[in-house]
Amino acid sequence: MLLVPVVIFLVILINNILGLFPYVFTSSRHLVFTLCIGFPLWSGHIIIGWVKSSDSIFAHLVPLGTPVGLIVFIVLIEIIRNFIRPLTLSVRLAANIIAGHLLLNLLGSQVASNNLIFIVVISVLVLLIRLEIGVAVIQAYVFSVLRTLYFNEVIGKEVVF
Repeated sequence: MLLVPVVIFLVILINNILGLFPYVFTSSRHLVFTLCIGFPLWSGHIIIGWVKSSDSIFAHLVPLGTPVGLIVFIVLIEIIRNFIRPLTLSVRLAANIIAGHLLLNLLGSQVASNNLIFIVVISVLVLLIRLEIGVAVIQAYVFSVLRTLYFNEVIGKEVVF
């Protein structure tokens, strides 16, 4: 069970780090790539949840103490929340990777156009590359941990990452 989050972590991490090299395309910055990782994992969690513990799936739709008049609305909101999860997870990963790469590109273009502040821009770029490596690791970790948390919620047991 521990192998899946570790493999996901390594795939995303390697993909993100490779994107920091010049002229290398980062596929994790595209929503199609992140959805292709997030959606099959989410649908697998739902299927496993239905097969192993369908009672637990229904129990998560209505929190304890919900007034009877709100049950229909709460169930609808919870169903929508469950269907939006792979999209939000994928958008979060892609947006954070795009933001860092965009900042590196914008500052990198300033190096060639302005020789007076060359040293300042290069030092800022070095700091940004360190930050991007940190973001790559954090994003891979966040994706893996959120996947594990979603899986724990569906299964009802603790699976540690």
